[in-house]
Amino acid sequence: MTEVAQQTEPLDDALPLGLGSLVWKYFGDNRMFLIGPRPAVLQNMLAELGQGVYDHSTFFADTAERLRRTIPPIFNTVYGSDDDNAGTRVRDFHHHVKGEMPGTDRRYHALDPDTYFWAHATFVEQIYYFADTFVKRLTPAEREQIWLESKTWYRRYGVSDRPMPATHAEFEQYWDAMMERVLVAHPSAKYGVGYVTKGFPKPKAVHPLVWRIVSPVFNPLAAFLTTGGLPPRARDLLNLPWSAQQERRYQRFAALWRSRPVNWLWDRLPMRVRYSGYAVKGYARG
Repeated sequence: MTEVAQQTEPLDDALPLGLGSLVWKYFGDNRMFLIGPRPAVLQNMLAELGQGVYDHSTFFADTAERLRRTIPPIFNTVYGSDDDNAGTRVRDFHHHVKGEMPGTDRRYHALDPDTYFWAHATFVEQIYYFADTFVKRLTPAEREQIWLESKTWYRRYGVSDRPMPATHAEFEQYWDAMMERVLVAHPSAKYGVGYVTKGFPKPKAVHPLVWRIVSPVFNPLAAFLTTGGLPPRARDLLNLPWSAQQERRYQRFAALWRSRPVNWLWDRLPMRVRYSGYAVKGYARG
């Protein structure tokens, strides 16, 4: 059963998005690529969401095209205004995504509040993980601010916010419960990380000769960022190889990015280098 909410304006229990917003500060930062496909993999580990991708998405036939269609409206939801954002369009993309769970009499629908909220939760959690790992250690107050801003973000979709935790502490409890008791190694998630051991398939837009030259460097780096960027529980469920030595390398890599010199240099680069084009437009609009 789906529940559609009409409220899209910030409420008293939330904080606005915009200049000064920590969601704006971190979500569009181009260093976000360092976390790999963490949110997408975790999304597909919820059985109902993974099945929707398996049954309805072009993810398997053309992963790059799926990303090109998905990413812009998400960014335009975050960096749009309260009156002009892509939230309800994102919601409406999912009206037809429904079906039956294999081997059961249960049905799934992408707009089921619990399913839809999980997708959003992975995007919010990626902000926490990215900032803490590659930028700076967030304070409790900053973590709470991000959470309250993310509530405004979620309400822009016009979907019931019934499953949404009230506070960051409650969100952490929700996240831990999902990690330990709900997520599974769905085929959609296993496909999404298959290149860790098999190598990344050649993108359709890349010439075979170019890919032959690039792939020996790209594939090990993609495997390192993907596997290192996943929670240990997800790595275990997906049977991804990861040693203590690799973990130490990953933590040194992350610490380098968090270091003062690197942050000092990054902050002095042009904004169009540091941020996605969607974020740059949002900041220019104010």
